[in-house]
Amino acid sequence: MLKFYQNIQWFEAAVTIVKEIDMRVQFNIIATCCLLVLCSNATANELAISSCSTFEKPNVLFVILDDFGWKDAGFMGSDFYETPNIDRLAGNSMVFSNAYAGAANCAPSRACLMSGQYSPRHKIFNVGTRPRGKKKHRRLNHVPGVDVLEPTIKTWPQLYQAAGYRTGTFGKWHLSADPIPYGFDVNVGGSHSGSPPKGYYAPHPNAPGLEAVPDDEYLTSRIAHEAESFIVANKDQPWLCYLTHFAVHSPIQANKTLLEKYNSKPAGELHGNTKMATMIESVDNGLGKILATLDRLGLAEKTIIIFTSDNGGLGGVTDMKPLKGYKGCFYEGGIRVPFFVHWPGLTNNASTCEEPITSVDLYPTLCEIAGIDLPDDQILDGESLVPILKNEAQSLSKTETPRSIYWHFPAYLESNRKEFSEQRDPLFRTRPCSIVRKGDWKLHQYLESGELELYNLRADIGEQEELSETHPEKTAELLADLTNWKKAVDAPDPVSNPDFEEAVESEAIEAKLQLK
Repeated sequence: MLKFYQNIQWFEAAVTIVKEIDMRVQFNIIATCCLLVLCSNATANELAISSCSTFEKPNVLFVILDDFGWKDAGFMGSDFYETPNIDRLAGNSMVFSNAYAGAANCAPSRACLMSGQYSPRHKIFNVGTRPRGKKKHRRLNHVPGVDVLEPTIKTWPQLYQAAGYRTGTFGKWHLSADPIPYGFDVNVGGSHSGSPPKGYYAPHPNAPGLEAVPDDEYLTSRIAHEAESFIVANKDQPWLCYLTHFAVHSPIQANKTLLEKYNSKPAGELHGNTKMATMIESVDNGLGKILATLDRLGLAEKTIIIFTSDNGGLGGVTDMKPLKGYKGCFYEGGIRVPFFVHWPGLTNNASTCEEPITSVDLYPTLCEIAGIDLPDDQILDGESLVPILKNEAQSLSKTETPRSIYWHFPAYLESNRKEFSEQRDPLFRTRPCSIVRKGDWKLHQYLESGELELYNLRADIGEQEELSETHPEKTAELLADLTNWKKAVDAPDPVSNPDFEEAVESEAIEAKLQLK
């Protein structure tokens, strides 16, 4: 109120001066004064994106792929897959080279993204709640958690919807039977299913909006087309398009129209799966059509685009080298993902940020981008990336010490491949564990035995040299950090499994090793 009163005083003084000025300019000056008064009293939301005289809500296109590995795009280094549209967009974006998913597999990662919270808060720890692997091989009883995102959790799409955006989700949802109550006006394809409905060709049972897809139309192409139609239909109002492809999740099913091209192409040293190549090019082609539509509608300069994946690539199908691991592992290959932000006016040239970030950071980022207040009754674990995108900061840490980012997985993921050199043992891609990354350092804590693994990721991105014994002080520091965080978020640890049989486990491991 005091600020407003002071502004009125200032305005009255200005009007007194104006009375002495030629009448022909009085109107323009008074109008300008009125505008300045209004701007000085505008809310933080109204001023977040631009000045009060030019404020306009940006459109947001959020593209998230499924099981798309860190190296699976051309701009990230693939030597076989072709992604010219993604690469061109990345060339006008800020690329984050140390970006992480909230988990090593689909549902918990997406729950972290939508809630802005680490997994112990939303309690989705795995895909489903059933135990994984044989009970005689599990030393601990897993923590089942839940398989539906708690409806009381406010998602950022809900906040966008409340702020006047038209919101749509196109493709995979995986957090409940219906995404509509979580902040979407339109849903095409989204359900509790984590996989494409009966594959990438019709029919697509129980997939809303995909009932009439022609038998010969590839699912990825259809989903991109539906997203494009949504944008066209809402071109005259602000919109949020959550383009959440099923691709490149299994089944690894080729786009038939592209298969001959890749069957005749020589494999690269890193990649060579022809079916996967057609799946990835289908994603890229669909995005290219959407980008062309944004240009045609005059929306390209008003649209912020975020591109990422929900976890690492599928082992045995693609490769994330030099990263170790793949989907389901908490080594880098399972959780580090491609990520960039294209913000017209800010990221018009290629730039790279090495700051470690994670998907919980996207909730505050998306809200700040659109000038939307964060909820005051919900804990958020991330930090907004906007200061980095605007080159106002180089780090998200509020101190000189690097901030920590965390993972907690009190469950099991069974092995799903014959080759298991990039996982800890032949039976499970991962066993119950907690992980912390702080600066260049990363600590794994495996909960069955308390075993620790320490890596310096700047010197050893492939996590080949385990350093816990040679760096005991750093190990103790990160373990204390991780322990304190787990207490603060009430992270549940699993308890002993009375059905575990060590001899049976050892026999199964030996049998797997002999088959290798």
